[in-house]
Formats: sequence, C-alpha cells, structure tokens
Amino acid sequence: MDLNVFRDISYGMYVVTTKTNKNVGCFINTLMQITSENPTISICLNKDNYTNECIKEKKRFAVSILEECENDKIISTFGYSSSRDLDKFKDIKYEYVYDMPVVVQDMNSYLICDLVNVIDCGSHDLFIGKVVTTKKLNDKQAMTYKYYHEVLKGTAPKKAPTYIDDSKEGKSNANKYRCKICGYIYDDAKEKVKFEDLPDDWTCPRCKVGKDLFEKI
Repeated sequence: MDLNVFRDISYGMYVVTTKTNKNVGCFINTLMQITSENPTISICLNKDNYTNECIKEKKRFAVSILEECENDKIISTFGYSSSRDLDKFKDIKYEYVYDMPVVVQDMNSYLICDLVNVIDCGSHDLFIGKVVTTKKLNDKQAMTYKYYHEVLKGTAPKKAPTYIDDSKEGKSNANKYRCKICGYIYDDAKEKVKFEDLPDDWTCPRCKVGKDLFEKI
C-alpha cells in the first residue's frame, strides 16, 4: 500500500480550543463540514491529547482557522507542547466568545461549537459539533496543509491523524536529520550549510529545540 496517496487529500490548519479550569488548545488539520442546515462539523484529536480530555468535560469547543502567513509562532505554540504543562495563551491574542478562549492572532475566521457526539476511532476520537456562532475576521487566504508543508517546511507530528513514518517506506534519507520533537526535516541537499556544520547554538526553525534533539534518518 502506497501511503503517499493520503498526502493527496486536502487539509487545512486550525487551532481548536476550550476551557475547563484553564484555557487549553492544540493544532489540528482535520476538520470537515457535515451539514449546512443546522450546521455541524467534525474534528479529530488523538486520545492522548489533553485538549481531547477537556472538550469531553466542557462539551463545547472553538475552532480558529489559520490564515496564510509565514509567521510560525501560532504553530509552534499550539502544535508541539501540551496545555497540561504550558499556558499556550500567555503571549497570544485571543478573545472570550461564549465562554470559549478563541485565538484571533493570524486567523481569518472562527467557529464555536457545542459537542453533540464523540466517535471512537481507535487512536483518535472524532468529535461532532453543532455550530452555534461564527465570525469572519478578514479576507486573507486560509492556510492549507500543502502550504504548511511546502512553504513553512512543516511536518505532521506523531499524534496527528495524517502522520506517515517515511522510514517504513524504504526511502533513502541520507544526509537528512529529523527533529525528535516536531518532526522538522533538515535536508543537507537543500540547505546551504550541512547539518554537522551548523553552529552549536542553532535551533529548530519550527519548535526551537537544539541540534542535540535531531536524529539522522
């Protein structure tokens, strides 16, 4: 089976948030509109994700749709750490809407949803939400997952439903190095400086960890 076929499916970039005893949130790339009349949507979260646990408790969540930009602060903040251990909202612009912390920084719109069903999909849960309100923030282009991969050089973290382990495909990845935290790939063939020649204080462009957390693939 060629797993690369799944990379031909189109995805977006979203921050899903909720609030229990504190504000929590994470990045997702799987959202689908299910109905137009009495609109409902679905989102998918890993069962190990703290936001998953909190949405089940609160039974309401917000989804902010990321605009196309080259500032990766939102992605690095909500994509590669847990709300269980970190206040992700500390330096991020957000607003309370329907008692939900809605991220508005670098977003072009948002939705607020009441949770109506949770479907067990093995490693992930599918959340069905009834949309209670929406707002368009600007007319900028929404970021696609293709833009994230090709322009920002991002990769899917291991907990993402779209994660593919390229090492299982038998590909030659000589002179490539992968960040153990966020999956960012440093490719010697495409960069001006070889990875081994980078200065000791160099950090991952995506999650800002040091060279010691990269592995050769």
